[in-house]
Amino acid sequence: MNAGESQRVPWIVGVSGASGTPYAAAVLRALLGAGESVDLVVSRASRLTLLDETQISFRDAHWQDDLREWLARGADGKPGTYDVDVTGVRYWSAGDLAAGPSSGSYRTKGMLIVPASTACVAGVALGLSKDLLQRAASVTLKERRTLVVAVRETPLNGQTLRHLVALDDAGATVVPASPAFYAGATHIQDLVDFVAGRVLDAAGVGHGLYRRWQGELGGGGAAS
Repeated sequence: MNAGESQRVPWIVGVSGASGTPYAAAVLRALLGAGESVDLVVSRASRLTLLDETQISFRDAHWQDDLREWLARGADGKPGTYDVDVTGVRYWSAGDLAAGPSSGSYRTKGMLIVPASTACVAGVALGLSKDLLQRAASVTLKERRTLVVAVRETPLNGQTLRHLVALDDAGATVVPASPAFYAGATHIQDLVDFVAGRVLDAAGVGHGLYRRWQGELGGGGAAS
């Protein structure tokens, strides 16, 4: 391990199978834009969602090319919208339970699960650790690190609500993927960026993804 690797302390970003891959893309772009290192875990189910929502096949052997193509797309699916340097990303296969994030001795700043499916929420709340995403989340909780869970489902049944309360009790922050409209959104990307920004707010990562409330009615409609 070189000196750069030993000093690297990443955020883990887990992408589960819920609809909402644009939320994950926006969070990843903002983390990289802020100079943060990222450890990425893409669940097996999320690959199907990514393929359905973007027509991109995420492959272990070609993950850098596939990630670059994914992050270059805006929420409207248009290719080449963003130019993203992915050299700050380290990818771990979801089936690799011997990966770095599976151990508490592996240093991280915390973990963001975006989007989080109800199945993922249940697995983390119950401590199932059936794949690396769930195991990394369990490690994050036991080490008392920041865990942000951006649940994306509607409606929510009682069982899922109880799982979310259990995560809150365990120290996680639950951020529903619920865009607001006071920031003056004029495009689907604005709504996506609002949710991504709130995820990053919960993690304490600086960004400029949305206009913050300043206590002035009508401020969201003002020109930037």
